[in-house]
Amino acid sequence: MNPFGGRFDSFAAKMRAKKIDMALLCDACDIYALSGAKCDAGVLAVLPSVRAKSVLYTDFRYIPEVNRLCPWLATGDISRLSGKKPFAARGAVKKRIGFDPGISHARFLSFEKAFPGAEMVDVSADIASARAVKTAGEIEKIKAAAALNDKIWGRVERRFRAGMTERDMARLLRREMVEFGDGEAFPTIVCIGANAAECHHVPDDTVWDGKEPVLVDMGVTLGGYCSDMTRCIKPARASAAYRKVYNAVLEANRLAAAAAKPGVTGRELDAVARRYLSKAGFGRAFGHSLGHGVGLEVHEPPYASRKSDWILEPGMTVTIEPGVYLEGNLGVRIEDLAVITDDGCEILSHSEK
Repeated sequence: MNPFGGRFDSFAAKMRAKKIDMALLCDACDIYALSGAKCDAGVLAVLPSVRAKSVLYTDFRYIPEVNRLCPWLATGDISRLSGKKPFAARGAVKKRIGFDPGISHARFLSFEKAFPGAEMVDVSADIASARAVKTAGEIEKIKAAAALNDKIWGRVERRFRAGMTERDMARLLRREMVEFGDGEAFPTIVCIGANAAECHHVPDDTVWDGKEPVLVDMGVTLGGYCSDMTRCIKPARASAAYRKVYNAVLEANRLAAAAAKPGVTGRELDAVARRYLSKAGFGRAFGHSLGHGVGLEVHEPPYASRKSDWILEPGMTVTIEPGVYLEGNLGVRIEDLAVITDDGCEILSHSEK
């Protein structure tokens, strides 16, 4: 049974409601999310009215795998899409064609050529909405990735020693991710001391003296799904300024986690943490959004930001990562990965804060 069949049918229903005759998707993650087929060279042609006529065009490398994983889905040779009538056999004349604007310009022009006179309709919001709610199987995989992230952090943190550089620390984490998982979900961030004031600092040769605070943002990929977590190593004799910032960020993280539940918008969730940090005097030092979804990609819908209209639903994942960054001085970010439940959220990141 196709575990993504319900998502495919839901997406097709949205296309029918918009009177889309055919939706053409090229992004590998979008294709996988609707079909379960993994290929980085493909075009999924969704026929909203007749599921059996939907077809995944790919090349020789992937066709056997697609046939095995998705026997309900027809396959086609992607090289034929460069022909004069690449979609001619897929039904009647098409007046409205759905597409994801993330495709290359060349591919977009080829679609326009294949359907002269047809209206090209952006369906990126529909595919994003379909992907945002995870299946039960996807949630289990994300939980497994988050648990492995905790395990790796626990193993590596105690191996950090004075004299190590940020690069040394990042390498230790990376090796564990490759050994026990499928590698990094994103380039691991390690920041010593004032470097943590740079939100996405690239690890360099800064040497740890064993006394300065350290910020680590890390995520391992496992089974095709990502995890994401940020933890700080607090020095035994932290400055009063650092303690004040750390405690404020920790409380903002706690308040946002308590507020994450179905029906809350991304804007409302972001505001919970932002209001608290503003009252604590750090509003301007929290310059990024509160969080984002995590799944096949480490950054995907829904989003929790000042402008986000996403409404949280059970099955969605979201990071809760307030931060305060004082340039040239210090930076603190505490990030947990959560999944929205029927009446709140379940925090998947269990490493000590």
